[in-house]
Amino acid sequence: MGSKERIQRQKDETRKSILDAALQIVKQEGWHALSMRKIADVIEYTAPIIYEYFSNKEGILIELTRQGYINLGIKIKIAKESETTTAAQLEAMWVAYWNFAFEEKELYKLMFGVDMNCCELQKSLPEAEYTTRLFNEEIAKLITKDPVPENIVCLKYYTFWSVIHGLISINLVQKGTGEEINQQILIGAIKAIIATIND
Repeated sequence: MGSKERIQRQKDETRKSILDAALQIVKQEGWHALSMRKIADVIEYTAPIIYEYFSNKEGILIELTRQGYINLGIKIKIAKESETTTAAQLEAMWVAYWNFAFEEKELYKLMFGVDMNCCELQKSLPEAEYTTRLFNEEIAKLITKDPVPENIVCLKYYTFWSVIHGLISINLVQKGTGEEINQQILIGAIKAIIATIND
């Protein structure tokens, strides 16, 4: 390996260490506790080194948001490919979305502004649009009208998202109902919305 490649690898590793440290701090203390100084302490670098990689805390939040959407997109795509019928795929995708929210609580809160301000620039991230596109493709397949009205696809996507994100938010911010009841509500809501797609 040449010196340029080695230097680039070291830079990539340092950048990853900064992001990992930021997430570690947040998991232990919450988003309000995140600071460049704390990140520097965790990775045992000086704060100016961090500024070589990220100009400010917002830059770290944007990158974590981007990574969150990448991970969410992967999980949703895997869920889609685990089923064969469109309705089952859509159900599996929303269940994967739900599971991601509770497996990656801190990232989900950042991505969607649950109990905190989300990153304003997230709306321009192509990774954020990818998951919406995956859902919309499956919704469109269930619509029997030809051509498929784009406004109906959009309406049904936001109906799904509003209900599921709302249920997630209730459980993240305050104590919701038990897991068994949550699962019944989640699956019942998904099936009910699927049943109304052509109404």
